[in-house]
Amino acid sequence: MKEKTSGREVQESPGHSRGEEVKAVLQTHDEAITAAHRLAAVLEPGAIQRDRDGAEVVPHEALAALDGSGLLGITVPVSDGGPGLGPRTLGEVARIVAAADPAIAQVPQSHFLLVDVLAVHAGPEARKRAFGDVLAGRRLGNAFAERGGQHAQDLRTRITDGLLDGVKYYTTGALTSAWIAVSALDETGRLVLALVPRAAEGVSVDTDWDMLGQRATISGTATFRRVPVEAGLRVDYAGAYEVPQQIGARAQLVHAAIEVGIAGAALRDARSYLREKARPSTEAVRSGAAAAVDDPHVRHRYGRLATRVRAAEALLDSAARTLEEVGLIPADAEAAARGSLAVAAAKAFGSEVALEAGSELFTMCGTSSAAAKYDLDRHWRNARTHSVHDPMDWKYAHIAAYELSDLLPPNHGQL
Repeated sequence: MKEKTSGREVQESPGHSRGEEVKAVLQTHDEAITAAHRLAAVLEPGAIQRDRDGAEVVPHEALAALDGSGLLGITVPVSDGGPGLGPRTLGEVARIVAAADPAIAQVPQSHFLLVDVLAVHAGPEARKRAFGDVLAGRRLGNAFAERGGQHAQDLRTRITDGLLDGVKYYTTGALTSAWIAVSALDETGRLVLALVPRAAEGVSVDTDWDMLGQRATISGTATFRRVPVEAGLRVDYAGAYEVPQQIGARAQLVHAAIEVGIAGAALRDARSYLREKARPSTEAVRSGAAAAVDDPHVRHRYGRLATRVRAAEALLDSAARTLEEVGLIPADAEAAARGSLAVAAAKAFGSEVALEAGSELFTMCGTSSAAAKYDLDRHWRNARTHSVHDPMDWKYAHIAAYELSDLLPPNHGQL
C-alpha cells in the first residue's frame, strides 16, 4: 500500500504492524544472506518508483518487507536472545540490499548502530525492551543530527527534569520506527541517548525531505516537545567514545556497503542495457562493430569499471573481516585504529567507485540510456547524496597520518 504524504508531520507509527510477522530469528551467516537476497528480490522491482515518489509516498510495503525479513535482529547479542552475527554478515547483507534499493538499505543503518550501542553501554531495562522489539521485527530510528549550529553534532536538544525538547534533521528510519534514539545533553550537560517510543506524546516526524538522491529514506525533521524520558532508557553516549571502540567503525561499515552496493547495481544495469538495448555509435559501426558490446572502447571502460567494482567489494569484505578480528570491544586503541582505518578505506574507495559507475554507465550506454523512463541516473544521485554523509578526504587523511606518522585516528562515530 502506498500512502500519500503532504510533506508535513506524520503522527502515525506503523512500526511492524503492516508487515508479516517475523517467523524466527535468523541464526547463521548463510541464513542471513539468503534472507537478504530474498528481500532484495522484493525490493528491486519497485526501486525506480520509490525513487520517483520520494517523500510524497511513504514506502510502507518495502519497509514492511524489511521489518519482516528477520534481518533487523542479526547483530543482537546471544546473551539477549539474538544470534550475535558479526560485521562480515552485516556488511554483506547491507551490500545485497543496497544493490536492490540503497534508500531502503540505509533505513536500518542507524538501527544497527543502536543495537551495538545498547549491547555495550545500555542497562538491563533498555536492552530487554529494545532487543525484544528488535527480535520481533521492529526498528530503532535515529535523531542525532541538527541544523543551525556550527556542525551537525552541535546540539541544542536538552533533557530537563526528565523531559526531552529539541528538533532534529536527517532522521533516517525515524518516521516508521518503533523507537527513536535521540542524542541530547542531560541535566549535567553530558551527551546521552534517550530511547523514546515513536508513538509517544510530543513526538512528531515530518516528511520534509527533498534531496537529490536517497529519496525514499525520508530523513526529515523530528520534533520532540516535553517528551518524558524514563531513567532506564537513557544511555551514556559520551562514554561510548571515551574508550577504544568499534561502534563508529561498524556503523561506517554499513555506509561503505551501501556505496559498494550502488556501484554493483550501476554495473549490473550497464551490463543489461549494453546487452539488450544499446546501439553501437556511428563511429563504432564505421570501425566494424556490429553491436555496442563489440565497441573496443566500451569493452575497455566496462572491463576497467568491473575490475574496480570487484576491488571495492573485496575491500569491503576485508574491512568486515578486520572488524571481526578486532571485536565489538577492542583490546586497545591500536586495535580500534586498525578496524576504523580498514573501514575508512573501504568507505572512501567504495564511494569513489559508486560515483564513477553512476557516471560511466552513460558513457558506455549512450544518449538513449539517459531517458527518464530508465531512471538510470538514480545510481549517481544516490551515490552522490550518500557519499557526502561524511567527507572522503578526511578518511584518506587519517589513513595517511597513521601510515606515515603513527598518529591514531580520532575516536568518534564517523570513522
